[in-house]
Amino acid sequence: MRIVVFGATGAVGQRIVAEAARRDHDVVGVARDPDRTPEIGSTVRLVRGDATDAASVARDVRGADAIVCAISPRPGANGRPAPSLVDAARAIMAGAREAGVRRIVVVGGAGSLEVAPGEQLIDQPNFPAAYKSEAVAGRDALDVWRREGEEFDWTYLSPAAEIKAGERTGKYRTTDDRLIVDAHGRSEITYEDYAVALVDELEHPQHVGKRFGVAY
Repeated sequence: MRIVVFGATGAVGQRIVAEAARRDHDVVGVARDPDRTPEIGSTVRLVRGDATDAASVARDVRGADAIVCAISPRPGANGRPAPSLVDAARAIMAGAREAGVRRIVVVGGAGSLEVAPGEQLIDQPNFPAAYKSEAVAGRDALDVWRREGEEFDWTYLSPAAEIKAGERTGKYRTTDDRLIVDAHGRSEITYEDYAVALVDELEHPQHVGKRFGVAY
């Protein structure tokens, strides 16, 4: 499968690229500043592109079997402003439409997962203020995919409340719109196992046209 990954040099994007390459997929990584980013593997081609620009998307994804949007809603280390996830959603739709690509998997956030019916994690009093703006951005982007993505085979993958570097176990649990917690009330996943779940979804689609979440 030829997979184009936007945000390929970010914390999540790097793991997705590595996991897809590990399974012998043809992976193209897209970054806004590929010359200033870390090495992502000798078998992966890294190109310059912008997920918020429809023309750039169309150029980069032509001939692809699937698109992964793993861009971060945080400012770049080099001073670039944070990209708009809503703008990226619409640009990816437009670019994918022009290039004839239907399958799209979006790296989402946990903030819009429900802790109780109708109660999202982001709206809880103890939700960290430092992450509020990016959680809102992820929720807004999910709304765009749900309202405007009907012509695509899209999937939006939310992580656990806490996602961090760690071990690749290949194990995880899935959910729909409900936050998963373990027996101790923790909601966790590593970047590595999040990437496993995402590439599993690419290889064996189970959540087309919807959001799902993963955690231990």
